[in-house]
Amino acid sequence: MTPGPRTPPLDLLGVGAGPFNLSLAALADGVPGLRTAFHEQRVALHWHPGLLIEGATLQVPFLADLVSLVEPTSPWSYLNYIKIRRRLFPFYFAERFHIHRSEFDDYLRWVSTELPSTRFGHRVDTVSWDPGQSAFAVEFTRRGPDGETLTTGLTHARNLALGVGTAPHVPEPLRELVEDPAAVVLHSADYLAQRDRLLAARHVTVVGSGQSGAEVLLDLLRSRPEGAEGLTWLARTPAFAPMEYSKIGLEQFTPDYTRYFHGLPQATRDRLLPRQWQLYKGVSGDTLGDIHDELYRRSLGGGWPDVTLTPGIEVTGAATTEAGRIELSVEHGQQETRGRFVTDAVVLATGYRERPVDTLLAALDPYIVRDEAGRPQVDAAQRLVLAPEIAGSVFVQNAERHTHGVGAPDLGLAAWRSAVIVNALTGKEFYPLPERTAFTTFGLGAQDREDRDRGDRSASARPAEERR
Repeated sequence: MTPGPRTPPLDLLGVGAGPFNLSLAALADGVPGLRTAFHEQRVALHWHPGLLIEGATLQVPFLADLVSLVEPTSPWSYLNYIKIRRRLFPFYFAERFHIHRSEFDDYLRWVSTELPSTRFGHRVDTVSWDPGQSAFAVEFTRRGPDGETLTTGLTHARNLALGVGTAPHVPEPLRELVEDPAAVVLHSADYLAQRDRLLAARHVTVVGSGQSGAEVLLDLLRSRPEGAEGLTWLARTPAFAPMEYSKIGLEQFTPDYTRYFHGLPQATRDRLLPRQWQLYKGVSGDTLGDIHDELYRRSLGGGWPDVTLTPGIEVTGAATTEAGRIELSVEHGQQETRGRFVTDAVVLATGYRERPVDTLLAALDPYIVRDEAGRPQVDAAQRLVLAPEIAGSVFVQNAERHTHGVGAPDLGLAAWRSAVIVNALTGKEFYPLPERTAFTTFGLGAQDREDRDRGDRSASARPAEERR
């Protein structure tokens, strides 16, 4: 380990520079005197490259960029990116509220390369508490373009922000086949890289009911010959259902709901999350409509396309046959029946899971306060709850769904969460945040506060002699 020159600890070191920590870096850049650095092990930012399917758009409006919902005049806003690219008038005439996913990817990369605080090719290896400096000691490795080690280093920071992102989740019954190069079994995160192999396969099965599964199915459907589509779409959910997109329903992705959810007992939060699957496992109504339109068009001649859509199915096992095909064992939950069928390729649109940080935080583990399930407790300001011996804060991004609810991975809450962290770092409301963000009132306590506020406003509106 080669320590660098002795310098004062950073105010904040970010581990990871994906969209959420990039949002934090962008808002922190506007705070005079705040010393930050964000270490990312990748050599460049690429946002879900395997799913940049032609024509695919974000499921959130462009205002859900890195900064706009907190500081729309920031130089790191999407609109400023469009201005610098000299494309404001084309964007104006395009009338696009939901931008192309490939353009959002380019916007993120532009911010990541222009921000002075980002350090790509820097892998954080270990974190420990240094009581002598009253700061976290962070050991890191600087890596070359092919992943080779260039140098190692040590830096100190008073606070950390963990934004290591998520990793593709492969269900246990299919892990062995995903690792078999001869089997065409892959996660949707690798879809575009394997698309040619999938198009060459006689039959393809897509597993997963969310947006990624729908987009993969639609892209394959549009690219395969009529009458010989050879496609199956399976999902555990009881239906291929549209994502909640009503204006009032979307208020569950507001700071108001996040605060309400955080205040619930942990057992209640754990019961509630699985019931909210349509908030994050549903499919855009437009995408479902496009799939139906394509299927209907292919049925105009009187036949049915060779496409099977079956919800309520769980894949419980998988194996290769002697002929080199893939046999899936499945169960139907409502019928309580089991079956098997054979396919030639499988795309797993089975979502993502938080990346483990146990090794990274091993030295801090004795100081992390956990709930009954062994999960770290996270306070309202996005900080891990730590023992009092640790004077610094460890903020977390997209690792707190169990404490903050379904909005944790939502882009629309990124800027607000980053502003909460910046305000906690500065000890003041550097970024003023609204007290109320939803028309919906979540919980009776909130209703009581609103009634009191209305009473106070009514009293203050009366003449002084009436208020005595």
